[in-house]
Amino acid sequence: MLTLDIQTGRERGRRVQVGPGGLTLGRGPHNQLVLSDHHLSTEHGQIFREDDRFIYRDLRSTNGSRLRRGGTESVIDGSLRWEVGLCDGDQLLLGDPSEPVLLVCHIEPDPEPEAEAAGDRVLVRRPLADAEAVAGTVERDPQLARTLLLVQKRLVRKGLELGAVLAGIAEAVFELLPLCSHMTIDLAEGPDARMTTVYGAARDGRLEGPIRASRAVVRRVVRERAAVLLANAQMELPEAASIMGARVQSTIGVPLWEGDQLIGVIQCDNRTSSAMFRERDLDLLLVLAGHATLAIENARLLHQLRVAEEQLRGQVRYLKSREEKRRSLEIIGSSPAMREVLRQVSKVTDTRATVCIEGETGTGKELIASLIHYQGRRRDKLFVAQNCAAVPETLLESELFGHKKGAFTGATEDKKGLFEVADGGTLFLDEIAEMSLGLQAKLLRVLQEGEVRPIGSTQPRQVDVRIICATNRSLEQEVQAGRFRQDLYYRLKVFPLRLPPLRERREDVPLLAEHFLRKYAAELKKGVAGFTPETLAQLQAYAWPGNVRELENEVQRLIIQAEPGAFITPDQLSPQIRQVQGLLDRIAPRKGTLKDMMEEVECWLIQKALAEHGGNKTRTAEALGITREGLHKKLAKFGL
Repeated sequence: MLTLDIQTGRERGRRVQVGPGGLTLGRGPHNQLVLSDHHLSTEHGQIFREDDRFIYRDLRSTNGSRLRRGGTESVIDGSLRWEVGLCDGDQLLLGDPSEPVLLVCHIEPDPEPEAEAAGDRVLVRRPLADAEAVAGTVERDPQLARTLLLVQKRLVRKGLELGAVLAGIAEAVFELLPLCSHMTIDLAEGPDARMTTVYGAARDGRLEGPIRASRAVVRRVVRERAAVLLANAQMELPEAASIMGARVQSTIGVPLWEGDQLIGVIQCDNRTSSAMFRERDLDLLLVLAGHATLAIENARLLHQLRVAEEQLRGQVRYLKSREEKRRSLEIIGSSPAMREVLRQVSKVTDTRATVCIEGETGTGKELIASLIHYQGRRRDKLFVAQNCAAVPETLLESELFGHKKGAFTGATEDKKGLFEVADGGTLFLDEIAEMSLGLQAKLLRVLQEGEVRPIGSTQPRQVDVRIICATNRSLEQEVQAGRFRQDLYYRLKVFPLRLPPLRERREDVPLLAEHFLRKYAAELKKGVAGFTPETLAQLQAYAWPGNVRELENEVQRLIIQAEPGAFITPDQLSPQIRQVQGLLDRIAPRKGTLKDMMEEVECWLIQKALAEHGGNKTRTAEALGITREGLHKKLAKFGL
C-alpha cells in the first residue's frame, strides 16, 4: 500500500492513499489527485502498480519531475528516463525546480499470498547453491551429457546476435524437455532491473497472441533464488491469472544468473499434455540455464559495444560541428526587432515546449534554434539539424526514423534515425512545410507518444527529443490548403517565434557587415581596411531579399576581390546593390515649398514600406517607427 504526504504546494498537509488502480496527478480537475499549483502541467504524472511495486511515470510535463532518494536526486523529465520504481521514503519533486511540490512516499509491504508462502506446495526446488552439484549429476549420465553437449554446440553456432541467441535457447529447451509446449525468457531490464518478458515461443510455432510468463512463478524464482517445479500448477497457484488463463498443467521456472546476480528467468509450461514435468527436466533446464546466461551476456555485451561505437561515431561528427557552431554562435543585432526575438528566446530556452520558427529564407532560423539548445539544459546533448526539403521523401523517413536491415532494397545494415541520434538533445527540422502528409502523421506520433518505429521494425523505441521546427511559409495557410495536418500544426505551434527580415532591421546591416568582414578577412588571411561610409550607406539602403545569408555572401565576395589594406568602395558592390545610388533621383520631389517636398518624400516612403510588407499595416507601422493609428492618419492624408 502506498501513501503520499503532500508537504509543499497549495495542497500541503493532505495525505492521499494510492489504490491498486493507481492515480493521475496534475493541475487538471479530471485527475484523481488535483494539484492546483500553476507550474504543474494539466496531466503532470501518473502512479500505477506493476506486479509487486509502484511506478511513477512523468507524463511529459512541461517543468518535469525529480526523484530524491537518500540525498541523491535524479531527473525523470525525459533527459534520463520517463518512469521510476518507488521505494519507501522516496520524495517526488514536481514542477518548478526552485519551488517544487514535494510528495513523500510511504510504502507498506503487502502480505505474502498464501499460495506463494507455502513452500511445501512446490514439488521440486533447487537453490542456486546446488547448481554445481546438479551439473555434476547430469554429466555423470552419458546420455544426458551427450544431449547437452549437442544442444550447447548448436547454441554456440547461433552467433552473438541477441535475437538469435534467444531463439537458440528456445530450440534447446524444446529439445531437452519433450513435454514443454510453451516457453518464455524474462530479463532484468531498465535502471530498476525489473523482469520483463523479452521472448516467447510455442513448440509448434503457432502463436495465438503474445506468450507471457507467469509473474507469480517469476517472483518466486527471484525471491527464493532457486529453480522450482510446480506440478499441476492450477492447484498450486490458483490465484495466478496467467496460469489459469493459459490452462497450464505444470510449469518450471529456473534462474539465469551471473555470480550472485540474477539476470533473468526461463519459464517452461506444459499446456497440452496431462503428464507432468519431472525432477530430471528441472535439472536439465538448470544446467542449460548456466550456459544460456553466458550466451545472453556475450550477446548483450556485443550489442552494447556496437551501440557505443555507433553513438561514438555519431557524436564525433556532431560534436565537431557543434563546437564550430559554439565558437561562432553570436547573434549580431541591436535593433528593437532583434532585441524582442532574443527576449522571446530567453523565455523558452529552459522549457520543453516545441518551438516553431517562422521567417524568410536566410534570416538565421537554424542559428536561433541552436541558440535555444546551447543555452538550455540539453546543451550537453546533441543538436541535430535536418532540412526536410533537401532529402527526397522516400529517404527522409529512413533519415528521421532509421531502418532495419533488409527493410528495403539497399538496407544492408541497421541504421539509427536522427530521432535516436538526438535522444536527450534537440532535433531541428528546417522547412517543415515540405514534409509529406504521411511523414507528418509519424512525426505527430513522436510528439504524442515519445516513441519512434524504424522502417521494417515491429518494436517502437522510446526517445526524448526536443523538437524545434522552422518554415518560410505560413503553416496556417498550408493547413487551410490541406497540405499540412491541423493536429500537427497545433502541436508544433506551442511557442511560435517570428524572425524579422533584414529590411525590417536595417540598423543591424552595418554591424553584420563588419562582423562578416572580420570573419572572412581572418579566414582568407587578407587585411582589409574596412567599408567606406558610402558603401555602408548603400548596403543599408538595399532591401536584401536574401536576408542575412545574401549579405554574408556579398561581404565574402567583396573580401575576395578587395586589395590588401584597401577600403571597400561602392563601385565594388554587386550591380543590384549599386542601383540604390539612383534612389534620390527616383524620389526627388517636384519644385515647391519645403513642406510640399517633404510630404511628397514621406508619401513615397510610406508606399514603399507598404509594398515591402505586403500591405500589412501593423508591420509597416513598426518598420516606420510610428503607431498603427498614426499610419492610418497619414494614409488618409495622402489619399492612399
